[in-house]
Amino acid sequence: MNQLLRPFLIVLAAIYFVADAVFVAIAHPIAAWLADRKIFAGLKAWVTSLGRYATLVLFLVPFVVLEPAKPIAAYLAATGHSLVALGVFVFSEILKLVVVERLLAVSRDKLMSFAAFAWANRQYRQVMSWLEETGAWQAMRRLSETIRHTVRSYLIPRRPARISFDRTGR
Repeated sequence: MNQLLRPFLIVLAAIYFVADAVFVAIAHPIAAWLADRKIFAGLKAWVTSLGRYATLVLFLVPFVVLEPAKPIAAYLAATGHSLVALGVFVFSEILKLVVVERLLAVSRDKLMSFAAFAWANRQYRQVMSWLEETGAWQAMRRLSETIRHTVRSYLIPRRPARISFDRTGR
């Protein structure tokens, strides 16, 4: 039975990691934008003042709280609530990754002091490097850039050209 389930579990794990990778690409700019907000300066100071074990626990909180949203979204989709399921999945995933991205940026040295964390981070980076080199990933990056530029061109109003007349009205 183990041999029968193994390919299914590998495909399921691959889908899980690809979904996370896609959402990381979305969450990174949001996290960078939040980092520039003055309102989060006090929060950053508090996080950096924590010890390494407290920082590790704080880093794990978004996973513990928001990871169950994936099976909830799957249940909602299975019961015919596809749009709500998509919303729950996308919102919780982006929120989780934004929080994790910020916590990692603020407390990287403390977290890397744990051998298991450093090992897991190296494994994650290797998988991401491999994934980013694939043709499918690069095609999605090109498509997302095209979409981003198209959306920006519609959202950012164009300024009309300045017309100046000399004294003669020309």
